[in-house]
Amino acid sequence: MEPVSQIGFRLAPAALDAAAQEALLAQVLEKVAAAPFYRPVTPGGKPMSVEMTNFGPLGWVTDAGGYRYQPTHPVTGAAWPDIPEVLLRLWAELADPEIPPDACLVNLYRDGAKMGLHQDRDEADFSFPVLSVSLGDTALFRIGGTSRRDPTTSVRLASGDVCLLAGPARLARHGIDRIIAGSSRLIPGGGRINLTLRRAGPVA
Repeated sequence: MEPVSQIGFRLAPAALDAAAQEALLAQVLEKVAAAPFYRPVTPGGKPMSVEMTNFGPLGWVTDAGGYRYQPTHPVTGAAWPDIPEVLLRLWAELADPEIPPDACLVNLYRDGAKMGLHQDRDEADFSFPVLSVSLGDTALFRIGGTSRRDPTTSVRLASGDVCLLAGPARLARHGIDRIIAGSSRLIPGGGRINLTLRRAGPVA
């Protein structure tokens, strides 16, 4: 993986080839049938432009009650599906070979969807990295520092790219400025799916 802008932010371009992307997408869509995408709202009541679901023992949610991890889908009440094995292998190879992730946030970006600059701060232990896998349309990813005043850098994330936020970059502010519509034909109906692996709960 090559450093891009912030110390601890690393990008592995085309970590998944076309066949691996198609195979992972098939698994994702199968699991989404049991845990459908939904449009969450922020604690302030504003609907997000992305649709979300989760895999793993814990899933990240947001609503009037705040940001948190929970073991069940907020709409269906069912437990989240398990994390695809290929993602667990990527985590073991690139993030932590001993402690597995317990949460995989799945974001669906359609036309006009974006994600404002934010920090991942809802986890129990920030020493674990955050691993992100891109499928579908290319995203314009923006990363800065830990302060709102820090300069930012824009990076293109294409289908099959994997990026890691670790060390000093673990709490870096980051987001998605926009999606380049039509840059990939992988996702049915177009758009981008991002899979973000984290260790959310404490290690027993």
